[in-house]
Amino acid sequence: MMKSLLHYVALVLWLALIASTPLFADNYTIRIAISLTMFSAMAVSWNFIGGFTGYPSFSTAAFFGIGCYVGAIAQRNGVPLVLAWVLASVFVAVFAALLGAIILRLKGHYFAIGSIAIVEVTRLITSSWGSLTGGGDGLNVPLLQGNPQEVASFVLYVMLSILVLAFCTSIYVDRSKLGFALKCISQNEDAANMVGVNTTVYKIIAYTLSAVFCGTVGAVYASWIGYIDPTDSFSILLTVKVPVMVLLGGAGTVFGPIVGAGAFILLEEVFWANFLEWNRAILGLIIVFLIFFLPNGLLKLDYNRLFKRLINKKARTPRTMDGTS
Repeated sequence: MMKSLLHYVALVLWLALIASTPLFADNYTIRIAISLTMFSAMAVSWNFIGGFTGYPSFSTAAFFGIGCYVGAIAQRNGVPLVLAWVLASVFVAVFAALLGAIILRLKGHYFAIGSIAIVEVTRLITSSWGSLTGGGDGLNVPLLQGNPQEVASFVLYVMLSILVLAFCTSIYVDRSKLGFALKCISQNEDAANMVGVNTTVYKIIAYTLSAVFCGTVGAVYASWIGYIDPTDSFSILLTVKVPVMVLLGGAGTVFGPIVGAGAFILLEEVFWANFLEWNRAILGLIIVFLIFFLPNGLLKLDYNRLFKRLINKKARTPRTMDGTS
């Protein structure tokens, strides 16, 4: 109980720090804060299908990209800003539910490959449908009103609101019958089906939840940057980064996605600043490290045992006559 309370206190302090960045930070720092909230929201979203349910989905970029384009097209046709974001979220949710009814018949590696294919298919459709999406030339999105500082602050608070909503949904799912069913599916789907769990319905719900917040984030992102194109919106790198963030923090936990996203984005900023040419190679090394040395994530580490090992190792270190190690 005390450990859980400390997690909530730490999260509130972290979100308060992010929310206060417009009061003291420059534009660059605010952009980092926006990235933290944006990717945290997508990581929490992915955790519904990849963490709670145990299905390795790589279709995040498809939902993000569709959200970008639906929101942008709606705004270009005179739909008010917030309503355009809502329409994008609803469209992505319906798309994910219909797609989930088909693709969730696959399992394991087959599902993972199928979900990656969804990203490529949606990218190709967007690139080819020039009359609606602008094709490879992309789309200009109506710019948000205000100076750069005001726009960045507004986007930050919107992204933060999406993150809080996604996190509250995650808490509800974790403590509800839905969460219990998803965890049963993750442990043994066949056994869950045998004892009366409607695995098909629950998987579709999880897949839809994993999509809807990504679609909202995508719509807001399009309004923020003012221009979108298929390559950037349906990036395979994006669809890999989000699961890595969740695995880094702890898949299937409530706080893990936010911890993992925060750690990953901060590390990425350091790598971009100092190792620009090696950025993607370092991302690959992080993935390898997660698989072999941190399979359960940062939150599931037994820190007491780790510290005891370090202390015992230090105590057993032999010393020379002059007292040095």
